[in-house]
Amino acid sequence: MMRTLRAVRGFPLAVRLLLVNQFGVNTGFYLLIPYLALHLDEDLGMSAAVIGMVLGVRTLSQQGLFLIGGSAADRLGARGVIIAGCALRTVGFGLFAFGDDLAVLLAASVLSGLAGALFNPAVRAYIALEAGDRKAEAFALFQVFATAGALVGPLLGSVLLLADFRVSALTAAAVFGLLTVAQALVLPAREPDRGDREQGREQGRGRPGVLGDWREVLGNRRFLAFALALTGLFTLETQLYLLLPEGARAATGWSGAAGVLFLTGTLATLGLQLRITTRLKARGSRGRWIAAGLALTGLAFLPPLLVTGRAPAAGPPGGVAEAVLRLLPVLTGTFLLYLGVMVAQPFVMELIPAFARPALTGTCFGLFFMVSGLAAAAGNTGIGWAMDAGASGGRPWLPWLCCCAIGLASAAAVAVLHRRSVLPETETGTEPETETGTEPETETGTESGAHPRPSDGAPRGGTHRARETVS
Repeated sequence: MMRTLRAVRGFPLAVRLLLVNQFGVNTGFYLLIPYLALHLDEDLGMSAAVIGMVLGVRTLSQQGLFLIGGSAADRLGARGVIIAGCALRTVGFGLFAFGDDLAVLLAASVLSGLAGALFNPAVRAYIALEAGDRKAEAFALFQVFATAGALVGPLLGSVLLLADFRVSALTAAAVFGLLTVAQALVLPAREPDRGDREQGREQGRGRPGVLGDWREVLGNRRFLAFALALTGLFTLETQLYLLLPEGARAATGWSGAAGVLFLTGTLATLGLQLRITTRLKARGSRGRWIAAGLALTGLAFLPPLLVTGRAPAAGPPGGVAEAVLRLLPVLTGTFLLYLGVMVAQPFVMELIPAFARPALTGTCFGLFFMVSGLAAAAGNTGIGWAMDAGASGGRPWLPWLCCCAIGLASAAAVAVLHRRSVLPETETGTEPETETGTEPETETGTESGAHPRPSDGAPRGGTHRARETVS
């Protein structure tokens, strides 16, 4: 913990504020969204179809508008877009507290999704530009704060839910309201880089307007290949809330087993993320470690096969000791999946802005998150189909091997891009030491070119929560 705090102090004020902001974003998000479906079902008596529509509209509003949010950050400045996004989510979550009819709930869903589409790419673009050549460490810390918020949010939400769902919703809205005010007062303004935009236009790399920005980014084949290769990472990350919890419950017969998986992964991220990123940054290229992390995420689905790969014949565990033994393979797979994400994700976030001019940093993040979110949604559909087909056809191993294949295929794709020198080159030298208490120097004005994450729509009942660094 002290190492993390020392590392945080080594960054500019803007980065420190945005790290705390991400803790608040995930706390407020997970305080409400995992319990929304339960509220719509039990409190308002809505049908499964209507519940799915409300949740789907929120997810679609976010995933489909990431590109617009990124472009807004490039054109208008990230600070204003971040503040606007937090303010919109304050209103959206407030409407969830008072909305009893479908029209109000749909409006709340649209506003909440649009808010995420605005501030998610804008926050990452701001960090990428402000952190200079320490982007990887900045995004590693970003992951730590996001994970901590994803742990605190559901715990606080479960307590507030004992009073009333509206209390939870108003508390979540208050969290985002405080974030809005804090950033309006403290977050430094960062003007759009119009000089870079003009220079790019003179060199024929850009056309006037947002559409010109989109054409330039969409025409970047290297970046599109990278984004598509990384879709496996976000598809597998969502299995932390779908396949792995289901495997833990099937292995132990205990519905609370999923909580043990989340707690293990959270503690691992808090304790290891910064250490892993700091050490790997000085040892080898980014492409190498991204491919290795993706391979780990794929291999993570093999240990659970020891207890989930065949139809259960022995029935539920005979006692606590047997349940623990059955849980261990699933717990091992969960740890490996978290480890793979910890290895790959900070370097993925570091490379995204390096594919284009600094003036297009937000647009790159927006397009990347849009592609990743849509791929994760499609991947979850496929994995869900494999789970159903495996269960009905006596092949419970099917979804696990599908996930393993997805991870290894993504790792191979990134490895090919790396060998063909498609990925941008970054510095691999060691950074100033942050473990002994000295504060490294940072370049606050550097312009060199960061859930999940997946889609964060919570299925009915809040059982499978999709974690998001993209909240």
